[in-house]
Amino acid sequence: MNVLFKNIKELIQVRETPVTFLAGKEMRSLPTIKNAFLLVKDGLIADYGLMKNCPDIEIKTIDATGKMILPSWCDSHTHLVYAGNREGEFVDRIRGNSYQEIANKGGGILNSAKKLQETSEEDLYNQSKARLEEIIQLGTGAVEIKSGYGLTKDAELKMLRVIKKLKERYPIQIKATFLGAHAIPLAYKDNKNGYLQMLIADILPTIKREGLADFIDIFCETGYFSANDTQQILEAGKKYGLIGKIHVNQFTAIGGIQVGVKNDVLSVDHLEEMRTEDIETLKKTQTMPVALPSCSYFLSIPYTPARKMIDAGLPLALATDYNPGSTPSGNMNFVVATACIKMKMTPEEAINAATINGAYAMSLERKVGSITRGKLANLILTKEINSYHFIPYSFGNPCIEKVFLKGTEIK
Repeated sequence: MNVLFKNIKELIQVRETPVTFLAGKEMRSLPTIKNAFLLVKDGLIADYGLMKNCPDIEIKTIDATGKMILPSWCDSHTHLVYAGNREGEFVDRIRGNSYQEIANKGGGILNSAKKLQETSEEDLYNQSKARLEEIIQLGTGAVEIKSGYGLTKDAELKMLRVIKKLKERYPIQIKATFLGAHAIPLAYKDNKNGYLQMLIADILPTIKREGLADFIDIFCETGYFSANDTQQILEAGKKYGLIGKIHVNQFTAIGGIQVGVKNDVLSVDHLEEMRTEDIETLKKTQTMPVALPSCSYFLSIPYTPARKMIDAGLPLALATDYNPGSTPSGNMNFVVATACIKMKMTPEEAINAATINGAYAMSLERKVGSITRGKLANLILTKEINSYHFIPYSFGNPCIEKVFLKGTEIK
């Protein structure tokens, strides 16, 4: 698609020189151009600059007077493919039951797994595509989607095949993650190592053969999988060409971050509980810490200590954790706002975390995440707003007027 945006009030996240990710003080800076144009050719960002330098060409034109343009959100942690919902557990938590207590009674991940196992692949696809279409309208232009609600060979592969279909049929950038080690199924209640071996020996070869995943993940947490389990899964993933990610430090810190860094994982996600030694371990690494503020909001658990981490020189990405149990929302606008309101991130830091750093956490920083020549024209056109600070300020009312993927308006 070819299109020329003119009279843009402010073009946000402009990076003349491509960057991989931003850390520490770098996250304070958000380069913009006021009174700008943006030229899209063949779905890519071709040119941009001040309006006085706008090319005079015959092409479809969009007048963005009073409006702003920024790169679409990059959501690097979701469980968007799932069956049904867990609204009953939502009420249980209101009545005083904790997330762990509900899980111990057969709820939580095992509840979702049972529903998914009973759902056909076609029905699962139809439920999931509705969620995908919803987050696209909310401004997400790149998303990672995990398995992990199957917990059997057939159900895990069913999830990954649905993700592959979504990737093939929608213009949004999608990355797939194998999260078989999300919980221990009842059939393996007293044989956790047997379950891990099933994941490694029975599922990974099929994933490799069919090209079903980009990453491998594990829930490293007390009562789920240990640091040693995490080492085992990450090593197995490497043998099959899968880059590591970890759910870690959500409720307790048990050494998962250290294992992750040792294995060069791309990201460590959740991080609601962060020790000083965890922050020190992450310094001067290529591993992206990922915060999930919507999860903290929904479960009423601590927020990732973003201020402490950024001030220590770390990078940080923001993602939704979209899933039926702890974050039934894929709204990145709310994530950005919550990061500012509850985690004391500045709007500049939050936007950087939700764009270029989120892209890095999916190995997509060369394709999306900034206004850079040659990147995909995955864009958000805002309504008429006073400044980009209004985006997190107006937390209950998304400021989006239109969304473009590869330069084409999504309707």
